[in-house]
Amino acid sequence: MGLPFIPSARIGAYIVKQTLMGKKRYPLVMMLEPLFRCNLACAGCGKIDYPDEILNQRLSYDQCMAAIDECGAPAVSIAGGEPLLHRDLPRIVEGFIKRKKFVILCTNALLLTKKIDQYKPSKYLTWSIHLDGDQAMHDKSVCEDGVYDKAVAAIKLAKSKGFRTQINCTLFDGSDPERVAKFFDEMTAMGLDGITVSPGYSYERAPDQEHFLNRNKTKTLFREILKRGKGGKAWSFTQSGLFMDFLAGNQTYECSPWSMPARTVFGWQKPCYLLGEGYTKTFAELMDDTKWDDYGVGNYEKCADCMVHCGFEGTAVADSVKNPLKLFAISLRGIKTDGAMAKDIPLDKQRPADFVFSTHVEKKLAEIRAKNPRASKSVVEAAE
Repeated sequence: MGLPFIPSARIGAYIVKQTLMGKKRYPLVMMLEPLFRCNLACAGCGKIDYPDEILNQRLSYDQCMAAIDECGAPAVSIAGGEPLLHRDLPRIVEGFIKRKKFVILCTNALLLTKKIDQYKPSKYLTWSIHLDGDQAMHDKSVCEDGVYDKAVAAIKLAKSKGFRTQINCTLFDGSDPERVAKFFDEMTAMGLDGITVSPGYSYERAPDQEHFLNRNKTKTLFREILKRGKGGKAWSFTQSGLFMDFLAGNQTYECSPWSMPARTVFGWQKPCYLLGEGYTKTFAELMDDTKWDDYGVGNYEKCADCMVHCGFEGTAVADSVKNPLKLFAISLRGIKTDGAMAKDIPLDKQRPADFVFSTHVEKKLAEIRAKNPRASKSVVEAAE
């Protein structure tokens, strides 16, 4: 389980360097959303619901390069929206690769066949194809028939052209462990380079708010899935073995939201990729001005059920570097899928949720209209 040797070694060396420098908080992966526009409208994602004036915004090549230079993370995950809709994306990816950053390019794959020849295979580039399960599971998740077949065809095409190719899979309440395990078997048989998996998390504006997992359901689901794959040893996950062990309820971790900072068209997102409770213009402001202790499981109601990689993968990776024998043991025996679970963080002192999302939309619309006075005033109503 885990990343290939070269990225793992380089990221491990980076973590050791940051530790020796005495840094408590540092980024591992920059989460980049160069646009919110998408060619799908998935039930579990509310980003397509922005007003058109915001959906039409794009981060420029210079803004993307400035972001990684300022952030300094060794890896970049490019998402959206659908990033392949960005006309300058090939140049952006090339710019990151020239800086020797590991690029995970996330896509729903609907445009990949058309655009793949704009990219060149590289040890620094990985295609991450969105697949939330088998044909019926995935097409239901993205609310459109035929998407699964197009994604599978795109995976085969990317592999045939020599690209490192993985899938990213989000699991929701009601997922059948037997079907998920069979799906992982099928993907592994295709020769994929890895599987990234995460429990679904509740975006505030997502149309479907009924199928997100709580922490107990997440742990039970992942135990049931992993026991069908020899404790996870049957499949190659792109995540740390300790993060997978955490999903199965065997580790008690606090989140490290600064390990995967998000740069979007709004700015640097506070406090994490999933919660937009403020934005800063610079990465330094994000790190210095965010009240990190106000967030996380046990601190904030919105975080109570979160076990998502953008918060906890960084914690698990740091633990792997500090305690390599713990990781080695998991690689030998697989992940424990029975017995008592680790004690979880208590929630009795968490502060109540503060719903501030719409204010950020209104602020961004005001900025856009200040630059373009002819912008339609009617879009304000759509944001409310």
